[in-house]
Amino acid sequence: MPAIRVLIGTALWCALESIWSTGSLWWTSLSYTQSPHNLAILHLGQLSGPSAVTAAVVAVNGLIAEAFIAGRRKKEEGSSATDCVADVTDVTDGMKKEEGFSASLKVKRKKKGEGRWKKWVAYILPAGLFLVLHIVGWSLYNRPLIQEAGTGLKIGIIQGNIPNEIKFDSGGWRRALEGYTAGYKELADRKVDAVLLPETALPFIWTNEYQRSTLSFYQAILQRGVLAWVGGFGQEGDSMTNSLLAIDKTGEIVSRYDKLKLVPLGEYIPFYEILGGIINRLSPLDTHLVPGNSKQWFNTPFGHAIVGICYDSAFAEVFRYQAANGGEFILTASNNAHYKPPMLAQHHALDVMRAIETDRWAAIATNTGYSAFVNPRGETIWKSGINTYEVRDATIYRRQTRTLYVRWGDWLTPLLLVLAGLMWLIARN
Repeated sequence: MPAIRVLIGTALWCALESIWSTGSLWWTSLSYTQSPHNLAILHLGQLSGPSAVTAAVVAVNGLIAEAFIAGRRKKEEGSSATDCVADVTDVTDGMKKEEGFSASLKVKRKKKGEGRWKKWVAYILPAGLFLVLHIVGWSLYNRPLIQEAGTGLKIGIIQGNIPNEIKFDSGGWRRALEGYTAGYKELADRKVDAVLLPETALPFIWTNEYQRSTLSFYQAILQRGVLAWVGGFGQEGDSMTNSLLAIDKTGEIVSRYDKLKLVPLGEYIPFYEILGGIINRLSPLDTHLVPGNSKQWFNTPFGHAIVGICYDSAFAEVFRYQAANGGEFILTASNNAHYKPPMLAQHHALDVMRAIETDRWAAIATNTGYSAFVNPRGETIWKSGINTYEVRDATIYRRQTRTLYVRWGDWLTPLLLVLAGLMWLIARN
């Protein structure tokens, strides 16, 4: 049965994506092909995360493929049916010509009617499913975006535009300090509630009191007193973390999020427990990056925030967990300076999906683009240019809603697997 084959294929595809997403090299879910432009279908993510969007894409395209296969098979059967009718006519010598003609005509009409019905069903099913899925998604998209009084936050973003080639040079360091300090002062004068900087915007360990006290950015915080969320490094024993640090008006760290999903080979060495001794002897570095705790919190004076640093954005569960545990808005900090424009667009598409799935406003700060503000509908309120220095502020809102996905996670994939297994057993018997 075509419908059963499509069900099994959809379930297996979602299961494979679910397994793959638990690893270190996860990026290209089929669901991302719909982001950020098909907002109606993306809202299916509020039901069961990326798997709901993936299932929709696979099911519709699977039914289209079945319709194509059925049409081609009908042509092949049509030519063989003509030969069969000729053979039957030769065998029935005792029948009258009129009776033979009438019988063959009835057979042809019956097959033609069945073929026409199968053809219509084959094309109606994918078109009908396509329409139903978009209606469901559109109804979720069109729900009123109600904001409670007193939940607004005026957030400032600084896109530093520091190429990776000079990021750790003295010239790049001075440029970063000047740009981020000037941007912070400008945003403080605009009366923002907090300022968000990109991933590793100030690449040093903030707990080094002598080093931070010499920074113009640090002095600006003491003078203006506006909360700053700064991308930098944290200390974890003999290792470092890629962190987003909340710096209050006293210059102290009041909260910290450590990047959970490190990039293999770029930020950590796979199988370090086994190869660590060899790597330490070969490497001139005394420390290495370690991932953050999967159960961490990021507190702010405005409530819990959902935080992702760069590669974290590809993992929906990282954001779902924080939303389920009280996260009211999203902050993401990234450094995409080593990527070309198509990759920047893909990264933005990930952040759009995370905002929709959790039903949260998002402030996105990157080093070279795309920085952005995104609302819970997935609409990009503002997006930066590429390789530009930008200072921008916008009002986002705290939300405490809980989508079905935030409550239950990916419940659709196990359900599809169970249904596919039952249908396979029924068809087999």
